[in-house]
Amino acid sequence: MAEQLCTFFLNGIFFGIDVQHVQEVIRPQALTRVPLAPPDICGLINLRGQILTVIDLQQRLEMGESAMRSTTKLIDEPAGFNIVVRSNDQVVSLLVDDIGDVLALPENTVQPPPTTLKGKMRQMLAGAYPLAEGFLLILDIEKILDLNFKSSFI
Repeated sequence: MAEQLCTFFLNGIFFGIDVQHVQEVIRPQALTRVPLAPPDICGLINLRGQILTVIDLQQRLEMGESAMRSTTKLIDEPAGFNIVVRSNDQVVSLLVDDIGDVLALPENTVQPPPTTLKGKMRQMLAGAYPLAEGFLLILDIEKILDLNFKSSFI
């Protein structure tokens, strides 16, 4: 059985997460900032009555501050996309630059994360899939959402 991934871009890098964890993909919503929140927490959104935390995935992976957050203090017309993900009864939104396609990868073709990657990004990867034009980096959604895992690498 092929593994299906929802693909997206962060800072020009091609990523994927297992579609089983993806609830939906939406345009950014009106965002309420949370005082004293960690830098990778953008704030909260109201999605049809459900309050969701919005995570700046680029910052969580230590890839620098997202261009979408640094361009303006007021988010009148937010850019990018939110990927609403679910894992272990937790539902959050991941802020990403752009959305790709859903890809079906053949079984047993995902390789371990490249040894050249360091830091949090390598720790949060489930693997990499070689493409003609580079790699698709596959994220482990449980590690992305696990705040205890996150804080142990600070």
